Amino acid sequence: MLLVIFLFFLIASWIVSAQLKSRFKKYSKTPLDSNLSGREVAEKMLHDNGIYDVKVLPSRGHLSDHYNPANKTVNLSENVYHGRNVAAASVAAHECGHAVQHARSYAPLKLRSALVPVQNVSSKILNAVFIMMFLGAFMLPTVVSFDLALQIIIACYAVFTAFAFITLPVEINATQRALAWLHSANITSGRNHNQARDALKWAAYTYVVAALSALATLAYYVMIFLGNRD
Repeated sequence: MLLVIFLFFLIASWIVSAQLKSRFKKYSKTPLDSNLSGREVAEKMLHDNGIYDVKVLPSRGHLSDHYNPANKTVNLSENVYHGRNVAAASVAAHECGHAVQHARSYAPLKLRSALVPVQNVSSKILNAVFIMMFLGAFMLPTVVSFDLALQIIIACYAVFTAFAFITLPVEINATQRALAWLHSANITSGRNHNQARDALKWAAYTYVVAALSALATLAYYVMIFLGNRD
């Protein structure tokens, strides 16, 4: 059952990822009328929102763009940082959407940030439990009972699931902020605004798949635990 769930969401993730890369490749060929680079788009959105203490920096990797609330930096991949196209502008604006959330104390972002250390600890605990289970059924009972191991796994996946679902409104809201600003600031025009929306829509789908995958895995272990108690 777990293998079926894993394969289903692996395929779903691959399809969404392929579509996302395809969209960004396509829209990277659509120039902006303003000819602004991703860095310039990001800086303009930050300044238009009264944010002057966030730095826009280049980072390595493809689609590795992210906002770091710890040091207040918008980190853009090379293609986005230097790109002067719809795809670059969309990604840059989206990441700045997170910076605006941070500046406005957006509640879901604060909650997600608070869950980060909890998720990191949960991941380490889960790895330790799985390693014990991998080493053999004879070793596991000497450390924890099977029921207790299941309870630990369920607790960890509950944290992962909560984090994944809290991430959804954070990402959707950042996209909404980005699209609204791109339109109001005339960064995207009527002819290419839909392309920006399409690109960010597929980016959001990756988080939807991740959330559903976490929920399905959590449900699987809960059913095992309940079945084991019968």
